[in-house]
This record gives sequence, C-alpha cells and structure tokens, in this order.
Amino acid sequence: MTVEIDVQQAREQLVMINPQPFNAEAPPRALGAEITPTREHYVRSNFALPVHDGTLSVGGAVDRPLSLTLADLRALPAVEHAVTLECAGNGRLDTRPLPTGEPWGGYAVSTAVWRGARLSDVLAAAAPRPDGVEVCFTGADSGSYHLTPVLPETGDHLTFVRSLSLAHAADPASEILVAYDMNGEPLEPDHGSPFRLVVPRWFAVASVKWLRSIEVLTRPFTGEFQTGHYVYEWPDRPHEPVTYMRVRARVTDPAPASTIPAGTCTVRGKAWSGTGPVTAVEVSLAGAGEWQAAELDPPRGPYEWQSWTFTWDATPGRHSLRARATDAAGNVQPDVPPWNRLGYGNNAVEVQYVDVVGQ
Repeated sequence: MTVEIDVQQAREQLVMINPQPFNAEAPPRALGAEITPTREHYVRSNFALPVHDGTLSVGGAVDRPLSLTLADLRALPAVEHAVTLECAGNGRLDTRPLPTGEPWGGYAVSTAVWRGARLSDVLAAAAPRPDGVEVCFTGADSGSYHLTPVLPETGDHLTFVRSLSLAHAADPASEILVAYDMNGEPLEPDHGSPFRLVVPRWFAVASVKWLRSIEVLTRPFTGEFQTGHYVYEWPDRPHEPVTYMRVRARVTDPAPASTIPAGTCTVRGKAWSGTGPVTAVEVSLAGAGEWQAAELDPPRGPYEWQSWTFTWDATPGRHSLRARATDAAGNVQPDVPPWNRLGYGNNAVEVQYVDVVGQ
C-alpha cells in the first residue's frame, strides 16, 4: 500500500497520457529548468510496473557470467552525467495523418542527473567472447501487447527487450550507464528502480528500465521492440531503426496562446540533438517570416539540452513564433513532420502564437 501511495504522489505533477500502462508528459514549466525535477520528468512505460528481484544477471557469450546486486553495482566506479531523454514518439500528435501509438504532445522530454556504473565496466568484468556481436537488455516489465499478426512464439504477451551493438555497449567513450540514482536519489519505480540503462544521445527506448539481464549475443537480436516497433517505417524509402535523437528546438516562454504586453520580450527555449551539440537556433516571428539568430548558451555537458534566448520588440497583434535548431553535424529541423507509420522522430519546426496587447 505504501508503494502504491508513493507512486501515485510521484505522478501528480505530470500530464497523463495513458493511465495503464502509465504514460505521462512533463508539465510545460519543466522545460524551463536546466535539470528536470524527478517528479516532473516524463514517464514512458510499455507495461505495468513490474516486480524486480533486485539482481542483474550478465551472461550469454561471456567467459565470466555475473549475478550483480545493487550493492555490487554501487561498489563499481561511479559516473554521473546530466542526460536529456526524449521519447521517440514525442510530437506524434502534430503528425498528419495521425500515426499509430500513444498520443504524445510535445513534452515527452526531460533532463536529469543520472549516476551509476559504466556499462563498459560491467561488460569488462564479464569478459565478452570474441564471437559476440550484440548485447541484449531485458527489463522486468512484460504484459499483453496487441500485435497483428500475433507472434507464434509468444502470443500477445511480450517482455521489453532491446539491444545495442557490442562495440557501442563495451566502449567506455559511449558513457552508457547502469544507473541507480536520479537527481541524487535512488531511482523511483516509474523511472526504473532498482537500476536501468541510460544511453546518452539515443531516443529513450534504448534506456531500458527495470533492467533484469544483460546477454551478449553471437547474432543480431530481432525481437519485437527492436525490429517490429521503434522502426521508421517510411512510405517512400527503406525502413530504419530508431537510434539518435533528432535536432530540435522548443519555445518555453512565452507559453503557447498566451497574452503578453507590448515592448521588450525575452523569448526563451531549449534545444537538443543526439548528433549535437546544437550550434545555432533561429527564431521567426511570422509564419513565413525571415529567420533571426537567437543567443544560444554553450553546452553545460555533452549529453544535455541547451538554453537559448531571443530579444523581441513585441508590437500589438497576434504573432506566430517559430524556433529552428541546427546541430554540429549540419542537421536542421524540417518544416514538415517526417511522416512514418508509427509516428517516430517528429522534429519539425513547431508553430505557436501569442497575442501582444498595449501601446
């Protein structure tokens, strides 16, 4: 009962999308902060909260299989990073025709400080064999997942499983964490307690919660959440896996549809990219107006969003606000959402309006 009450209290500040499994966006105010408070961090779940036995097994094509507890993970060298996580379906509601999937608006993105053991250290302790090619990560969460057609080996009951290449997972430079703390406190149930994966720069589907097992594979993994879902099913070109977050800028202030006084107004926002850092943000004050350079803060860290501001001499009337980001790889936000059947990766320039009143 106490756990149920604590979970309910943790969810009260979020904007619910689906009560079961629980999916909720961050409140709009949360995007104004550099670090998102834990109780305001968005939540993405494919199944109900699971029961976890508190151990993490590491096996498969390894020389030294492991069974690790939370205490074992805490005994390894600890690493801490602020990491922006974004749901791959963030912005799905702005795509037309509306794709299949949870009806996410634009607030399934947050930044938290994560602390844990490097995945590379865990794998090194298990000693992957030379024939290993991928690493499979299994969460403790499972349940019914309606598919057409139903998978013959599992029916409609699935466990959440994802994989990464062994080269990526075992590389210390990837800074992938088996995280056990969030914003200085042990993980809460909705965020993957007792431990979870945190994969910087990738859409959050890669950051498997309630991590139960790590298995080194000698052939590519083809499970439902790897090759069935979380794939860009383009109508006019080959399908692609969902990997890195796409470059994106958001206006956080003024709020959409707000009324502000005429005069000097500071437009504020956040920008991020999995192939970043972001190198430029531009603002337009009309639907087809010229783009003007905003002032972009330098990155505070390698894996977190950047703040930006734009000084605007606001005149009376209704105005459109748009923000467009460019990253270090040369990626620029498109004007139109990139349509795909499951509605992933919408990073199109967003349009909002504000009413300016006064002399």
